[in-house]
Amino acid sequence: MNLDNCNIVAISFFMKDLLADKKLSKTPFRKEVLAIFCQHENAIPLSTIEKALEGYNRITLYRTIKIFLEKGIIHEITISGEESNYAICRDCDQVTHNHQHVHFKCKQCSTIFCVEVDPFPAIVLPGYQIDQLEIQATGLCVECNV
Repeated sequence: MNLDNCNIVAISFFMKDLLADKKLSKTPFRKEVLAIFCQHENAIPLSTIEKALEGYNRITLYRTIKIFLEKGIIHEITISGEESNYAICRDCDQVTHNHQHVHFKCKQCSTIFCVEVDPFPAIVLPGYQIDQLEIQATGLCVECNV
């Protein structure tokens, strides 16, 4: 995805604010990884991040992904039998990931979407405490379902 100058400026401010809000130092590598997420509207696999980086240290990338997960900057989407995907969080913090959306994988284009659902289904399991609820769906996305 190509970004025009306006979008590049907006993303730059977003990254600085986001890293500062999460009390993370604004290293060039963290900003570069965050910029890759900002260039994608949907969840992306680690392989996409790796392809976008040049001359990176794999350990530094894994540590960056880990700290972004811990701080609530991104969330991990694991679909059975698939490579993990990651997407920018909207309202998460380092205590809990609070996602009120469905993870949808298109069978045709293989894109994974975070689809907002209103209202998000409430599930009650008598005697159980649900700390996290994740709903996954597969089918055809809006673009492929024509």
